Amino acid sequence: MERQSLAEFLEQSARAVVFTGAGVSTESGIPDFRSPGGIWTRMKPIMFQDYMASEDIRAEAWRRKFAMEREFSAAKPNDGHKAIAAMVSRGEVSHVITQNIDNLHQDSGVPAEKVIELHGNATYALCLDCGRRYDLGAIRESFAQSGKPPYCVACDGIVKTGTVSFGQPMPEGEMRRAEEAVLGCDLFLAVGSSLQVYPAAGFPLMAKRQGACLVIVNREETDMDCVADLVIHDEIGETLRPFL
Repeated sequence: MERQSLAEFLEQSARAVVFTGAGVSTESGIPDFRSPGGIWTRMKPIMFQDYMASEDIRAEAWRRKFAMEREFSAAKPNDGHKAIAAMVSRGEVSHVITQNIDNLHQDSGVPAEKVIELHGNATYALCLDCGRRYDLGAIRESFAQSGKPPYCVACDGIVKTGTVSFGQPMPEGEMRRAEEAVLGCDLFLAVGSSLQVYPAAGFPLMAKRQGACLVIVNREETDMDCVADLVIHDEIGETLRPFL
């Protein structure tokens, strides 16, 4: 009955937006960062201001990055990612707003211009001064040889993975794009997110305030279940598989 109701919400919607969190990608084998037993319970996160202030801390951040790649590199899009990509392809979903940094939405077939990455992307690096983009392969090779963190070849600026760290400002352009997408939607489908990390978690309430329906698909309860029009507590891949 729940899945039939989800199908009905999608059929009645003219412009849906999907918002995804870590729960979508855990089914691909990518560990959650914030949940009990997640990455941040095993190691203290590095704050952005500390990264900027210390070359030794930057080296530690890159050591962690390449060590964790073993957990990320084998991950492939699961049925949840693929179902969302199918919704986008059929024109049912205008944008995918994601808290994830794994690029699996793009890998599943969602056009890059349809994906709004609130917390950045871990598959490349950026110069924090001039914005030059770097492939991780070259950085990995150089780091393995020298143990030194990378600097920009164009401006000698500090280079960092394309993710948003603790204490780092949210990307203004992506936040603006997300807000525009939310204000233009009539259905907000939150998938695999605890809806606790702000400011991103404010988008479901923004959608509700402007009259959109709110559907939450998550294995665990969220604080916003009480205001949602439909809540499904189940495995995400299994729930979305009928929409492939």
